[in-house]
Amino acid sequence: MDVFNLYGEHEWEDENDREGYRHRVTAVGRQLGGSLLGGSLYELPPGEKTWPYHYEIGCEEWVVAVSGRPTFRGPEGERELEPGDVVVCPEGPAGAHQVINGSAEPCRILILSSKSPLAFVHYPDSNKVGLWSQEGGYQSMLRREPELDYWEGES
Repeated sequence: MDVFNLYGEHEWEDENDREGYRHRVTAVGRQLGGSLLGGSLYELPPGEKTWPYHYEIGCEEWVVAVSGRPTFRGPEGERELEPGDVVVCPEGPAGAHQVINGSAEPCRILILSSKSPLAFVHYPDSNKVGLWSQEGGYQSMLRREPELDYWEGES
């Protein structure tokens, strides 16, 4: 049986170095052989965020505060989390979320997600939508406007 300790030292699989969104991440689910549920451990330095504010169609996510005091931003506002807190981000606009480390210490969060071969990721702050697949990550990033009529270009 493989075991992954959320509090241990890890070989991080990836780092995002974009200012404001710096973090380290490792895919817990993949390391443990998971196929129906994904899980990634993130470590955020002070003042950084995981990703832009977003929600998915085709995926539910759960945020688990592991260490530090991350701030969860959702449709109802912001709330500081403490280790052990869990927040469910359902599919759709009600599940919009972002995690911010507004503290002076690093924090860790575990994000669990249902595994769908395809998801649409909406970014309300920037009016974008992304098409994401398990096979290759983001396939396309598009502006939501202008919207087209369903029959446009059809004869």
